[in-house]
Parts: sequence; structure tokens; C-alpha cells
Amino acid sequence: MEPNLDIGVVGLGVMGRSLALNMLDHGFEVGGSDLSADLVRLYSDGGGERARGFATTEEMVTALKRPRRVLIMVPAGRPVDAVLSDLSGYLQAGDIVIDGGNSNYHDTQRRIVEASERGVLFVGAGVSGGEDGARHGPSIMPGGSEAAWPHVAPALQAIAAKGPDGDPCCDWLGGGGCGHAVKTVHNGIEYAFMQAISESYALLKAGSGMDGGALAKTFESWNAGAMRSYLLEITAAIFGVAGTSGPLVDEVLDEAQQKGTGKWTAEMSLDLGVPCPTLAEAVFARGVSSRRELRGSIAERHASGGVGVDTPVAEPEDVRQALFATVVLAFAQGLDLIGSASEAHGWNVKLERVAKLWRAGCIIRIAFLDRISEAMLSAGSKHLLLDPWFAEHVAAAAPGLRRTVAASAMHGVGCPVMASALAYYDTIRATRLPHNLLQAQRDAFGAHTYRRLDGSGVFHTDWLGDGATTTIG
Repeated sequence: MEPNLDIGVVGLGVMGRSLALNMLDHGFEVGGSDLSADLVRLYSDGGGERARGFATTEEMVTALKRPRRVLIMVPAGRPVDAVLSDLSGYLQAGDIVIDGGNSNYHDTQRRIVEASERGVLFVGAGVSGGEDGARHGPSIMPGGSEAAWPHVAPALQAIAAKGPDGDPCCDWLGGGGCGHAVKTVHNGIEYAFMQAISESYALLKAGSGMDGGALAKTFESWNAGAMRSYLLEITAAIFGVAGTSGPLVDEVLDEAQQKGTGKWTAEMSLDLGVPCPTLAEAVFARGVSSRRELRGSIAERHASGGVGVDTPVAEPEDVRQALFATVVLAFAQGLDLIGSASEAHGWNVKLERVAKLWRAGCIIRIAFLDRISEAMLSAGSKHLLLDPWFAEHVAAAAPGLRRTVAASAMHGVGCPVMASALAYYDTIRATRLPHNLLQAQRDAFGAHTYRRLDGSGVFHTDWLGDGATTTIG
């Protein structure tokens, strides 16, 4: 039989199956394979006569038109390498592999090189939107072997979500592992956005005792204008679901799980020396939540967290401003990290393009992403806070953020992400930081040297002896 499939999907779990069905809906002939016969059957049954399931990868690859295009949708790490090892016996020079999972971008960099040695083109494509997005229109962030793009663009752009202007939320980002790096940072921003909303919930509940209905109305009212977003939309909906004696969410165990992309964002930040404290603090907050037994034991000895003030925990309008400022600062940190990674690795990622890909389909979609795209495109806007609109609106929201963080501290309501956002805002705009003392300390105990404000050279001072200074260079 003449090969007639446009693309094959390896891994027919929730995301892989949803993407395959999405491509079928858009007129592409799609094969699917999985280690689970039940998942292959589920795909075949769900896609109708045109959905072709295969018991083995070899059978599916044989049915693909040249250049063969294979989309891998399996868990990150060793499972991806196992699939690639299996495929290596069947693919030829010019064929294309797309890794659509949440892979570490360092692994993607390695796999591009390994694939190129066999003449195979490799694309690392971050996919955001969850099951519904994958089925009806996700945000897709591809990068890697650019020669593959003309061959995979028709399918990927067809199934992607469409922005307000009708453009697909899928476009080529650059070389190397940039696609997965951008998706990793997307998830880091997602962690911070979700944590900031959760801190808002804690403050509103502690301050006014809002019930589920009031909380739903509050978050619904906030989901407007520049803050209109998917995460605020689902938050309002969550508070509208009734449990046994209030909103069902109050009966959910307060332990947040994680799969690793938030941690990778923090590691990426540290590796590149780009400060992203708000993104990192969101990861730590999930870690604290997972230590529920320890929290309970410590609470028995430290029951009172506040200082006995009579003022409200936080005014709702202050909390709204704090949420807005925190989310903007999370985006600012994430984009700074992507830009720095692109420069370090030579990816040539355009930040305005990244922002456009996030406008629809993905979890962090928010109304001000169009403004972010414009800000990143404008000359000189290397950081989001340099843009006039964001500078003005963050400055306007900063007093609410300050009052909210102060109130949370006075009342003992932990808000680590909001507090870190405020600290970042105050330090990133400071013309003078106390790190002159810190560097002097380093020189005192380790002879690490220092530079002077006048830029005259590099020096070492005998701080603990006679105070003599030596010019090093």
C-alpha cells in the first residue's frame, strides 16, 4: 500500500490523542501508535474511519509520506530517548521528528545534534493548553532544525489557537532548544500567576470571610480589561462549585503537585544569572504546601502569626492591584530570562513573537499580551518595565501591592510570591544597592577584590589588618 499518512503520533495519552484528533479535524491523515493497545483503540474509535491506529511504531512509520513527520507525545526524559532509539531504525535523512512534550531544553539541544548526525531534522515544540487546548487549539512553541519548519508548519499552524487578529498561536521561534525553553519559562510564569491568585484568595478569605459566591463574584469582576485571563476565568468558576458546606475548593487538600518545569525555570534562572525570584518563589511555595504534616507540627508551637493589629488583613482593591503588579512582574522576569537564554545560546528568539504565541490557547493567556508584544517590538524595550504603558500601570498598582504585602506580614498570612514581586520591583529599579558592602565582605574574607565607583581599576584591601589597598589591575 502506498504511504498516505501526513503525520504519525507516538504516544496516544490525553495530549497525544487530542492533538491527533485535532489534526484529523483539519484534514490531515494521522496515524497513531502507543504501547497501550487500549489507547490505540481509543484513538481509532474516537477519530472514526480516518483514524488509523498501529500496534507498532515500525508499521506506522512505513505508512508515512516522505519526508516522514513523527510527533512524539510521551513523558519527558528517558521515554523520549527510548522512542527516538526505536525510530532510528526506520527514519531516513530528511525525515522529521517533533517532540511535543515538556522536555528539558538541554535534552532537546542534545537530541538535535544526535538527529543531525543521521540527517534527521529535530523540532522541540512546547505545547500549552491542556487537554481542551490540544483538542481544539493550543499554543505551540516550535524551535530547532529550521529546515523542518516548511514541512511541519501547515499542520501545526492549522491546529493552533488563533489570536484576536486571526494569526495562529504557533510560529517558528529559533534554533536549538528554544521551543522547549520558552515552554519551560511559560510554565514558570504559570506557577507564579497561579500562586498569586491563591495568595489573593487567602487574603480575601482571611480579611473579609468571603463565602464562595462572594469570591466567585470578586474574581469574575477582576477578570476584565487588561487582566482578562484564562486563569482568573477558571478561578471564578471554581468558587461557583458547591461542596458539602461551602465551595468545594475548601474541601480540597492544600497540597499542590508539580511536574518539574517550574523547577527547571528556577534552575535556568540561576544558570544564566538572570533574577527571577517571583518565578522561583512559586516553586518553593508548592514545596512548602507538600510538607503538610510538618506544617501542622510547627503550627502547634507557633500558632499566632500576626502582631495583634486591628486593621483589616487587606482591602479587596489593594489585593487586585497587588495581583496585577505581581503578574506583570512575573511576565517581566520570564521574558528577561528567555531573552538572556536566547542571547547565551544564539537562538535569535524574538520576544514579541513569543508574546503573540501566548495570546490564545495557552494557560497564561491574558489580555495585556498584545501590549507586551508591542513593548518587546519597540526600540529599547529590553525589559518590560522600560515600556511606558507597563511602567505607568505597575507604578500605579505598586501602592496596593505594598499595602497588601505589609498587611499580609502584620497578620501572618504568607504571601511569598507577592512579597518577592515587591522586593524585585524595589531592587530592579534601585540606582544604588547595598552590595558594595557585600563585595567588601567577600574581599575581606576571601580576597575576591572589588571595583570602585570611579571605574579606576580592580583592588584588594586588607580590611581586617592595616587597611592597605593594592591595585590588582
